[in-house]
Amino acid sequence: MTRQLVHRATPCALAFAMSASAAFAHPHVFIDGGVNFVVGPGHELEAIEVTWLYDEFETLYMLASHGMDLNAQGALDETDRQELVRRLSDWPADFDGSAHLTSRGEAVALDWPQNLDAELVDGRLQLTFDRILQDPIKMTEHAVEAAFFERTYFFDFTVTNTPEIRGLATGCAAEIIPFDPTAQDKALLDVLAKLSREETSDIENVGGFFADRIVVKCD
Repeated sequence: MTRQLVHRATPCALAFAMSASAAFAHPHVFIDGGVNFVVGPGHELEAIEVTWLYDEFETLYMLASHGMDLNAQGALDETDRQELVRRLSDWPADFDGSAHLTSRGEAVALDWPQNLDAELVDGRLQLTFDRILQDPIKMTEHAVEAAFFERTYFFDFTVTNTPEIRGLATGCAAEIIPFDPTAQDKALLDVLAKLSREETSDIENVGGFFADRIVVKCD
């Protein structure tokens, strides 16, 4: 995932990077959303469903970058919506996700995003897509954690949706652990506060320090 773009290498990248919705310090683009969990036989986690919800200004900026406008009803024409889905489905080669799964401290490998959809929700662009685990994980033995972040912290992801557990979910529960700013090192916060709009922290995966997390476990 590049600093200029969360999900594709298109003209919309410029819209993200130059968005006036951000202040003069990291982060610059704010995205609500969350993660749902798909559980199969044996309480194995098989896939996740990811939601991104942009604010109204970012929504208009993104649509404008694709030459699209809202219709008289304040919605997207279906033709434009389908074209937007087609364009946004062209994920950049270095996309590394916004929902980072770990189990026992080890990263969980995910297949490429699929089934992307786009719609307007109360004037805000919402994207949803799925990611399949390359190897399902049995959650009765160890919890799985999903950290919701973009590695450079150019984009600030916040878990605002209650996580749902789909499929064979009996005995499974998900807990949101919000980012706690008081738990972060003051020096790290100071570094980010001094970054200009055109700078990126050289701290590896700095976004993870500021991530909301979801922990899922099955009995």
